[in-house]
Amino acid sequence: MNDEDSSNLQDQVSSEEKPALIKTYSKRKAKGLSDKDHVQIANNDSDISGVKRTKRRLKKSAVDTIDLKTSQSMSGQEQVIGSIEMKGETSIRAKRKVSSKITTSNMKAHVSVGLSVEEPWTVLTHKKPQKGWTAYNPETMRPPPIGASTPHMKLMSWNVNGLRALLKLENFSALQLAQRENFDVLCLQETKLQEKDVDAIRQSLLQGYDNSYWTCSVSKLGYSGTAVISRIKPLSVRYGLGISDHDTEGRLVTVEFDNFYLLSGYVPNSGDGLRRLSYRITQWDPSLSNYMKDLERSKPVILTGDLNCAHQEIDIWNPAGNKRSAGFTDEERRSFQTNFLERGFVDTFRKQHPNVVGYTYWGYRHGGRKTNKGWRLDYFLASESMANQVYDSYILPDIAGSDHSPIGLILKL
Repeated sequence: MNDEDSSNLQDQVSSEEKPALIKTYSKRKAKGLSDKDHVQIANNDSDISGVKRTKRRLKKSAVDTIDLKTSQSMSGQEQVIGSIEMKGETSIRAKRKVSSKITTSNMKAHVSVGLSVEEPWTVLTHKKPQKGWTAYNPETMRPPPIGASTPHMKLMSWNVNGLRALLKLENFSALQLAQRENFDVLCLQETKLQEKDVDAIRQSLLQGYDNSYWTCSVSKLGYSGTAVISRIKPLSVRYGLGISDHDTEGRLVTVEFDNFYLLSGYVPNSGDGLRRLSYRITQWDPSLSNYMKDLERSKPVILTGDLNCAHQEIDIWNPAGNKRSAGFTDEERRSFQTNFLERGFVDTFRKQHPNVVGYTYWGYRHGGRKTNKGWRLDYFLASESMANQVYDSYILPDIAGSDHSPIGLILKL
């Protein structure tokens, strides 16, 4: 997302607004609650929404667990668990208000002191959830592994928010990521490398991926930057759009394979005060779109990367609070629609998951990843002619190390 972090972008909401959650996860400090203590509420058969606002005081048991059994189905009613405060060590006040739909007849609320939600992305977190929306869970929503006998390529993309910083993390290994995901091609954005850094990174990054192509910002050092790392040697490689006004920030690498072109792109952020909004929607987006259509004359095109636009309200946890935030302005969303989708490029994740809330970016400043208050800014857009060859378009929200998660595409050849 970044471009100097567009600090006004995430969570522009009043303190009085409460998010509508399917399951609630909170590590906020409350009166009498230590740093380590917080409340986790979960239910068995999530699809919760709501009943009228009530106030309920629950006596905390010695084992810190309370079971609430609901004997009847509450279909059609809505419930949102808004906030939970812990006072002293004796009681919990749960505030409830209206939001989605309970289909379970036996709901359990677990109060687990000192524990956190291990998979917060499975919590449907959205200010204005619509009927039928559900949270993205890769464990249950991805298809079975594609058979080895089916010709395919596995592509991954990741805005790493500074590659050198990522590689220094003790719990991160590029080799382990490659072994786990077994990708053929990895596209990177926001590497923040300078040209003098590339050779050392290239030699040490990944064994078995001998073909790597890097472009760095020359107008502002240690900024932006994109790359493609592949174990398959491409037929050709291009850098930038071929337009000098757009090609000084290292925002695009294009590689050509037998059956398609693959673009690793990092679309300019409109920035604080939307200072680059006009450039983004009147120059960059149309130029990138025209470049892709020119390539498409010879073979299909796949654009992947941080496209810095949450296209629809389903793609951002708080639409109303971010109407004038970079990445969710009406102008950017229209530009995304007209320059890419209406010109025949398919949002592969949304095609596969039309009603799924899956985010790829969570701001550091507000701890958005822990509460799943995110944006979907990272995409695989594919030419319409090959959209039906997509076996799986997915997000890997469990991989940390950046404010973005990796995304993937399995393409049948």
